[in-house]
Amino acid sequence: MKALVMHGPGSIRVNDVPLPARKVGEALLQVRYVGLCGTDLSSYRGRNPLVSYPRIPGHEIAATIVEIDDDSSNLSVGAAVTLSPYTSCGKCAACRNRRSNACQFNQTLGVQRDGALAEYISVPLEKLYPVRLGLRELSLVEPLTVGCHAVARARVTDADTVAIFGCGGVGLGAVAASAFRGGRTIAIDVDDGKLEIAKKAGAAYTINSQTQDLGSVLSALTEKLGPQVVIEAVGRPETFVAAVERVAYTGRVVYIGYAKEPVTYETKLFVQKELDIMGTRNALPENFREVIQMLEAGTFPVDDMISAVVPMHEAPEQLRQWDQRPGEITKILVKVS
Repeated sequence: MKALVMHGPGSIRVNDVPLPARKVGEALLQVRYVGLCGTDLSSYRGRNPLVSYPRIPGHEIAATIVEIDDDSSNLSVGAAVTLSPYTSCGKCAACRNRRSNACQFNQTLGVQRDGALAEYISVPLEKLYPVRLGLRELSLVEPLTVGCHAVARARVTDADTVAIFGCGGVGLGAVAASAFRGGRTIAIDVDDGKLEIAKKAGAAYTINSQTQDLGSVLSALTEKLGPQVVIEAVGRPETFVAAVERVAYTGRVVYIGYAKEPVTYETKLFVQKELDIMGTRNALPENFREVIQMLEAGTFPVDDMISAVVPMHEAPEQLRQWDQRPGEITKILVKVS
């Protein structure tokens, strides 16, 4: 079968690889679409410390079942599915705390193990989510769950004003999940095009922090109190610091991105404001169910989020273009079959 293989930084091409052997308790899937995300771009650039080469990337999946155990009562051949791409050991501290998304020994498809950018994959049944959505929507479920999990970590309700830094794929998931929960949502970015998509995803207000004064606009929108929740989905030192500076007293800060260099804080704000500061990683089954419910409601701008749809043989060139012009891309879908 054909698969897209990264052989090293900047080196990716379509190769012939063996068909997967389905085990008992697994489903053999024909892969239809796979979304490329920032993790894949980082691997392509050679900047992902978790990936080794050669590696088949891809963990944002829409597929159909082609082979399955006869006693799989809730699944059937031909069903369209998406899946959770994570593993969990069941023994580490995170797993014992019922937070398997942060498993110490997690192996994500396309990162620590070969991913889904191949014509067929075989996966455990418990990882599958059969959904009555279009295939393109199915491929967006997993990236949206990452933002959704951050919103869940922040305990967002309809009583909260929520500011979200970054309107890329993950940030848009946070915007949509916050709005879906009734949060008064403010999207912050430096790209007007991405801010327009954020409006369609549910943002009540948008701020271009390059052309507007972030502090004064946030102050005006929150009666000078600041938002109760700030979610950081950029991964830059200045937005890490801004999250703590702009959040309200006794507010909640959740970091999705992580800065690639040290961040210098005025730590007295942690204490003076009595902040809850949290990290967030991957997603839990309840986040998948919430995103699926949101997509089924038809409120998310699926077509606006997708920047390009390309066949597998064009994906290497698309990655090269994304590497050169990262600000112009929100989501690339690879049509596998």
